[in-house]
Amino acid sequence: MNIKSVKSLMRVAQGKEPADLAVVNAALFNVFTAEIIRDCSVCIKDRQIAYVGGNPGGAIGKETIVIDADGRTLIPGLIDGHTHIAWMTAPAEIVNAAIADGTTTIVTEIFEPYPVAGYPGTLELLEAMTDQPVKIYAVAPAMVSISRRCRGIAPEDLKKLLARDDVLGLGESYWQGVFQNPDTHLPAFAATLAAGKTLEGHSAGANEKYLNAYAAAGISSCHEPIKAAEVIDRLRLGMHVMIREGSVRRELEAVSKITQSGIDLRRAVLVSDGISPEAVMADGYMTFIVQKAIDYGFAPADAVRMATLNAAEHFGLDGRIGAIAPGRLADILIIPDLGTIRPEIVISNGRVIAENGKPLVRARPHRFSEACMRTIRLPKALAPDAFAVPVSGPGATAAVNFIELITELVTRRLEYRLPVINGNIAADFQNDICKIAAIDRANTPGEMFCGFIKGFGLKSGAVATSASWDAADIVVIGADDGDMALAVNQIRELQGGIVIAERNEVRAELPLPVFGVISDQPMELVARQTINIQKILKNMGVALSDPLLTLSTMTTAAIPFFRICEEGLYDFKTGETMGLTAEI
Repeated sequence: MNIKSVKSLMRVAQGKEPADLAVVNAALFNVFTAEIIRDCSVCIKDRQIAYVGGNPGGAIGKETIVIDADGRTLIPGLIDGHTHIAWMTAPAEIVNAAIADGTTTIVTEIFEPYPVAGYPGTLELLEAMTDQPVKIYAVAPAMVSISRRCRGIAPEDLKKLLARDDVLGLGESYWQGVFQNPDTHLPAFAATLAAGKTLEGHSAGANEKYLNAYAAAGISSCHEPIKAAEVIDRLRLGMHVMIREGSVRRELEAVSKITQSGIDLRRAVLVSDGISPEAVMADGYMTFIVQKAIDYGFAPADAVRMATLNAAEHFGLDGRIGAIAPGRLADILIIPDLGTIRPEIVISNGRVIAENGKPLVRARPHRFSEACMRTIRLPKALAPDAFAVPVSGPGATAAVNFIELITELVTRRLEYRLPVINGNIAADFQNDICKIAAIDRANTPGEMFCGFIKGFGLKSGAVATSASWDAADIVVIGADDGDMALAVNQIRELQGGIVIAERNEVRAELPLPVFGVISDQPMELVARQTINIQKILKNMGVALSDPLLTLSTMTTAAIPFFRICEEGLYDFKTGETMGLTAEI
């Protein structure tokens, strides 16, 4: 508390000192009572709200900037309570998209730099997010990973992160990894709770007993329910349930059936869980999500609270954001009415930052250090024979374990006999079986595992990415060993990116030089490049709607049931890493 500032707020509230900014003649939506309060004025001093009511009196002086709402509706600035800001574009690019959109607070995971750049890289990402026109908070990386080298955050790193005001808790801890490695993750849980901060959850597919055990460990949120019944199960256990409508998953339509249940939605939160550059360019950010919730049948009052007060309460920020009330930061949207989420004026931290869909300010760019731009540490270029899969003993076929895509994200273990040619196990293109490899790029650079995947659809060439989830790996899927090597080697040259190679030629690339996951180019260019890559992959036989997402998630511990990392194939059901050989 700044006593001088508080005294000033108190004087403005009493009409004894003029406000800096006032919004008058407004219909204010009160998130605490779900009322529309008409003929309302809001007076702002410095960054904070001093007065909300019908008679501002002396709070409006000669120097006060006055905005006449002319009967339009005021709602708090929107909050994205769970996203991944370090994905494809720099934080400043997301902020620029948020400004006119009315998204005034973002809470993001920050695990992306940690496996490849450690605490210094994570700290630099936090620096890139500070002092922006909108507020950005983070949750510390839990590092639940199938790669043992990336598993768990160092206690001293967690302690330093939790001491920061802009770090609100420990990020999503995938439930299966927590139960399989409790001694790795529970000390981090205890440290986070001792610091008075939140434990973010990820409980996709957990049954009743596991959900109860997960909640008993202190987990207070989950963003994984895909059905109304799953939302209700978690709400009943006291969790804040985050309903996604972003680029990874879109659950609003299915979850909207909850509106017919009569369930109280005060612990439901709307989030993006990450949004791609092309989606931001096409649809916008949180205004699109809140409007879509209303269109799917959520009451406007509920939808707005799910992206304001509810999110703020979950993180213990409701004394600062999430409401238009005295003492809170002045984050205010002027919209036509409660059912039309179209910001005509956006106020963030007490100043107007956008009008009529046009930003009046720009994000502060951050120049990342050389260390953050050099995270592809492969000691040498790979030769095509690095992707050979030799087999000992005679036989025309070999029994192998491999990954099969059930959906575009969910996988399972399949046992199958593949042909052996010149002593090496070969792919089976007639049955849509390609090679897949994961190559450590940072911790034990060059260590790799090569296996097989069914269902990706690639008929020729190869595609590789350094933007793999929860690991420090480059992942490559290919129909030709030479093209696989070329794609990986080009990523090495670019110091991160996505590359398509075909017939010994680079067909397309998207450089991602910051931590190997972030572009240093404008969002518009990244969106165009991403769309082009998707089109080329479609012409190469890949029919998936988002093959780059499928590729990036091959290393994650978040999505069941069978994955790959530099150590081998990982079975979620057993928590074990295995090799290629199977018994059929």
